[in-house]
Amino acid sequence: MKLAAAALALASTLTLLAGCASNTGSGSGTTGELKTASDQTAGEKRASIRIQLAVGYYQQGKYEIALDEIKKALAADAAYADAYGLRALVYTSMGQYPLAEENYQQALRLRPNDPEFSNNFGSFLCQSVNRPAEAMRYFDAALKNPTYQTPLSALVNAGVCSIKNQNNDAAERYLLEALRLNPGLPTVNTGLARVYYERRDLERAGFFINRLLETAKLETLSADALWLAMRIGRKAGDRTHEASLAAQLRRRFPGSPEYAAYERGAFGE
Repeated sequence: MKLAAAALALASTLTLLAGCASNTGSGSGTTGELKTASDQTAGEKRASIRIQLAVGYYQQGKYEIALDEIKKALAADAAYADAYGLRALVYTSMGQYPLAEENYQQALRLRPNDPEFSNNFGSFLCQSVNRPAEAMRYFDAALKNPTYQTPLSALVNAGVCSIKNQNNDAAERYLLEALRLNPGLPTVNTGLARVYYERRDLERAGFFINRLLETAKLETLSADALWLAMRIGRKAGDRTHEASLAAQLRRRFPGSPEYAAYERGAFGE
């Protein structure tokens, strides 16, 4: 679940960065208008090209080359917010969390109302540095922005993070809204199954876990999702899928805490 949420956030951000014209603000010489590509200075255009190159290297896992392109972008335009946003993603992927946080904060200083920056910083705080309570205000800031093009990402991230923060009421609210936007998203069905399982509402938990098993390939599910499905099925007295789920858990995650719990028969944990 964590990986799926993070991947969704990263993908939406990369789409934004690759097609980004420049920082938003007032157009040169015109009040009340947003800045567009035709308003870019020469430095901003150079920075934009460098960032598009950096995005490509980042997607290929060539982090050092991506960082070098970002440096060149900032040399051309030191206030280029997307450069800091992308550098935060690169540092996160490299496990350089203090540097990543510094760059997220700088991106938000330069563009404080940017919903993509807010969403990704929230995801970083929740998943990378385990500060879920702090993360929630960034998801909410993204969702309150009427210009946000990909609210599903922040809804899913907020739902997952609320579960981590042991706030199932908030998780249910975010995930049901995400369900309305995309009923087939595995992360949403897994999250709602977990919320209802924690409440001991086995009927609803079974409904969402069965939807997950019907719509997602077993080989794509995390250890957490597989073990959740096994526990819900066992509690509900339905062991139809247990053997195939256990085989996936054993084959793909033999060293996981979930497989260890299965080996102990700890279905009630």
